[in-house]
Amino acid sequence: MSNSQVDVLATENTDETGAWRKTDTTWMLGLYGTAIGAGVLFLPINAGIGGLIPLIIMVILAFPMTFYAHRGLTRFVLSGKNAGQNITDVVEEHFGITAGKLITLLYFFAIFPILLVYSVAITNTVESFITHQMHLPAPPRAILALVLILALMTLVHFGEHLIVKTMSVLVYPFVVVLMALALYLIPHWNASIFEHAPAATGGTGNGMLMTLWLVIPVMVFSFNHSPIISSFAVAKRKEYGDDAEKKCSKILTFSTLMMVVTVMFFVFSCVLSLSPADLMEAKNQNISILSYLANHFQTPVIAYIAPVIAFIAITKSFLGHYLGAREGFNGIVSQSLRSRGKNISLPKMNRITAVFMLVSTWAISTLNPSILGMIETLGGPIIAMLLFLMPMYAIRKVPAMRKYSGHISNGFIVIVGLVAMSAIVYSLFG
Repeated sequence: MSNSQVDVLATENTDETGAWRKTDTTWMLGLYGTAIGAGVLFLPINAGIGGLIPLIIMVILAFPMTFYAHRGLTRFVLSGKNAGQNITDVVEEHFGITAGKLITLLYFFAIFPILLVYSVAITNTVESFITHQMHLPAPPRAILALVLILALMTLVHFGEHLIVKTMSVLVYPFVVVLMALALYLIPHWNASIFEHAPAATGGTGNGMLMTLWLVIPVMVFSFNHSPIISSFAVAKRKEYGDDAEKKCSKILTFSTLMMVVTVMFFVFSCVLSLSPADLMEAKNQNISILSYLANHFQTPVIAYIAPVIAFIAITKSFLGHYLGAREGFNGIVSQSLRSRGKNISLPKMNRITAVFMLVSTWAISTLNPSILGMIETLGGPIIAMLLFLMPMYAIRKVPAMRKYSGHISNGFIVIVGLVAMSAIVYSLFG
């Protein structure tokens, strides 16, 4: 990432470093926008199907899991010697060239498949809206996908500042509609989840433990905003210098609180308005909670709102994940060229990456393969490893990170990371 790209999000140091700036708000909303995407529309189904107790534990764990993990990754990026170093540069600095190449490769393949998933999802959402709500014939899928991807790539072309700004603006209608829907459902709340909680968890201790075990990866995915963390840390280091860590922690605190409060209220409102049997039916139908609610309550308003919310959510997440995917791809190519004694300018590298991203996302969106869910799930263990375990390993091994050792939160994050990885592997092969 170029200095000019991160500098546009920095302001002149004319005020006190501790003061809250407009750029801090922009980044807070950008972090929220990356995390809270289309996944939140499936979270009530995945989280609520296990009954009440896993939901309560989810509320307790959501903030510490999300905050400490992403703060650890932010601190890792900030631990590089020089300002402007992104995650791929810092990995190479701390762990060497070979390990740097491997982790950069993993970083890219943890994010890029999700970008492909979002490119397919936004095409399907718009296509469905045209045919079902507008009652028009859908245009050729290849043309529709190309128009949508080009529109998103146009935002990308104008740089990181516009990406984060767009995401922060899109957050407002998304949160308003999400909260309005949660409030709309309050009259439909019932006690079904309290009556069926034991049955939903299998009625045994083992069933309860299994439910809790498998809900951890759902939480990791639902609140994950690691793809934008590197860009966030670089921008804030440019802006605040040595005080960047404190400011980043403060921004992460507010963004995580915003995520947990809004998402969990939406989840509880959805779960309380349905029964565990309804949630299981929604899971079997493989549709979002909005689609199921529209059918369940025979509400045309939700049927029209659902695709709009989905479009905003997917657009936000696509842009946030693009920053991480670009960073990873740039790192892979740059490391490969450096090993051959060659260099490439960042503007040229970004153009090459943009072409690669455009062609690949357009091709996958057009083909609409059924294996995308598996691709996304396979990236899960890599995300858990890079987000939860790598920063904690760095605290033990990297001198610049040792000042963060000795905290109980470090052990908590390691345990959560191992649980998430084991549960994801179990769900794939168990």
